[in-house]
Amino acid sequence: MTMGVSVERIDAAGQASVGESPVWRAADEALYWVDIPAQKIVRLHVASGARSEWTLPEKVACIAFDRAGIVLAGMETGLFAVTLPEPERATGGNLSPSQMRQLAAPVFPSKDMRFNDGRCDRQGRFWSGTMVQDMSLASPAGALFRFDAAGVLSAPVIDGLITQNGLAWSPDGMTMYLSDSHPSKRLVWAFDFDVDSGTPRNRRVFVDLHHHAGRPDGAAVDADGCYWTCANDAGLLLRFTPQGVLDRKIEVPAVKPSMCAFGGRDLDTLFVTSIRPASEATEDDGGVFAIRAGVRGSPEPEYAGAL
Repeated sequence: MTMGVSVERIDAAGQASVGESPVWRAADEALYWVDIPAQKIVRLHVASGARSEWTLPEKVACIAFDRAGIVLAGMETGLFAVTLPEPERATGGNLSPSQMRQLAAPVFPSKDMRFNDGRCDRQGRFWSGTMVQDMSLASPAGALFRFDAAGVLSAPVIDGLITQNGLAWSPDGMTMYLSDSHPSKRLVWAFDFDVDSGTPRNRRVFVDLHHHAGRPDGAAVDADGCYWTCANDAGLLLRFTPQGVLDRKIEVPAVKPSMCAFGGRDLDTLFVTSIRPASEATEDDGGVFAIRAGVRGSPEPEYAGAL
């Protein structure tokens, strides 16, 4: 299942405590991602190895870009538009209030919640879910929200989530994927997706990771329509066909791969972020990896509205 695969840790990316939400921005030829507890957005120009980072005033868990290069960020107190200064080779400083603007905020039904996994659908609507940060509580207070191109945040589209994750869409945009990565759930669902209204319907179990290793964390869909999920706690990247059949398994040097995204000039590199475990971490844990598995992805959709 791993024949001909190249897996490389990108040393210039450094290490994160909780690396998440990798996004390849073709206009910059750069990879962006976040470090959630460090409250940072990180940028790496892969060809030159130039790395920059910016510190935000609260935890940031997921990002997307609009067409002008402004970041749409899912954070602790809501969704924000973030204007990043020009990249610097060294570390960046704290972002000023003028560089951040709150776009919307849900009414959180519980204390100590934040946004988690998020990205844009093929039509440019931004989706993200919420979660109670203390996963030991196993609280189903999380929900999935849609932020449309008009700047309107929906009511919960899907509720009852503990640790929302795994958002991705098929190449034609007509199937939406969503997972709950909490140890008590470990499920990936598929939905029929109405591309005009942005409405998911006909929820069904796509993959039950109780039958596989790890928990289904962040995900991406390749040009063939296959769903790649990071098997957190198992050090694996798993690819499932559109029928939910496991057809590839790739070992990652980090035990807790967290999310993957296609990038590079030809979209033939799968970039994978990871999390450093609380104990027995290795030098690879928390790193960013470049995997060349002989498949390509699709361009990451940009937010269709104006930020």
